[in-house]
Amino acid sequence: MRLSTHYCGLHLPHPLVVGASPMVDDLDVVRRLEDAGAAAIVMRSLFQEQIERESMATFGHMEDMAHAFGEALSFFPDTDDYKLGPQEYLDSLRKLKETVHIPVIASLNGTSPGGWLEYGKLMEEAGADALELNFYELPTDFDRSGAEIEEEALTVVRTLTDEVSIPISVKLSSAWSSLPHLAKGLVEAGAKGLVLFNRFYQADIDIDELEYIRHIQLSQPRELSSRLRAIAILYGRLDASLICTGGVHSVEDLVKAIMSGADAVQVVAAILSRGPEHLTRLRDGLQQWMEEREYATLEDLKGSMSLSHCPDPHALLRGNYAQLLQSWVADRGGFFV
Repeated sequence: MRLSTHYCGLHLPHPLVVGASPMVDDLDVVRRLEDAGAAAIVMRSLFQEQIERESMATFGHMEDMAHAFGEALSFFPDTDDYKLGPQEYLDSLRKLKETVHIPVIASLNGTSPGGWLEYGKLMEEAGADALELNFYELPTDFDRSGAEIEEEALTVVRTLTDEVSIPISVKLSSAWSSLPHLAKGLVEAGAKGLVLFNRFYQADIDIDELEYIRHIQLSQPRELSSRLRAIAILYGRLDASLICTGGVHSVEDLVKAIMSGADAVQVVAAILSRGPEHLTRLRDGLQQWMEEREYATLEDLKGSMSLSHCPDPHALLRGNYAQLLQSWVADRGGFFV
């Protein structure tokens, strides 16, 4: 029984990766994650805004001049909003590499080309085995087209791949008009993997205080279906790893992701809810499930329910939508009587 897989060129003993989260800030927790069988870990993101703010001037000088340059500085979030500054991030990366023997994947989060991308090289020099580029953007400009935003993303990937020699994966949201077209462009630009999907953490509204409030909701299994469909559509059509993130909590969820074509699965919410040892349960559960059904390797299972291999491709696309709506009958005991 072989669970081994490849993640952007990295050889992993099994597909379970700890996704970006605060868990890696605590070295004791990191050791527990490794002991529980994590195949690799992803650091939390270093943000474009952090790097650009630091590059403008020292924070003390900026705060002294805040009244003179209020509008300019208001573009940048306060430094207290971030756990690690750019230098602290690199120091943390080095400590992680000294602590664990599994691959450590650094993470950059931004939207546009700029000097902040130089930190990719610094992360590589600090020991990162790979780099995850996290695109998180909510367009607000009426005059900025989807094609322009897509081209900007491609430029960022091209720039970063020119800077580093370690593999780069790109973490995307589902909010792209043509995911296959963008995915193809990203791989041609140098991306070795695609991580699907990012989660949009949107602010809520306090209707009494008239202000936006932040809160976080962990992923739920119901979110998995959008990831499964996207991976199933892309599987076998790109020379890149496909990584599922968001919604994998159980062995069944894990099997579905691999059947759709995922090379690896990032897990966060399930570990935060159940502890690092849940990784062991997922890995052992996957192995048992495969043994009972006589799958010898992960490759035998991978992509079996992708668009190119599933018995009913139409059900993966519009067929499910159309048939579901046509067959739905109102609950006789509910509103319609």
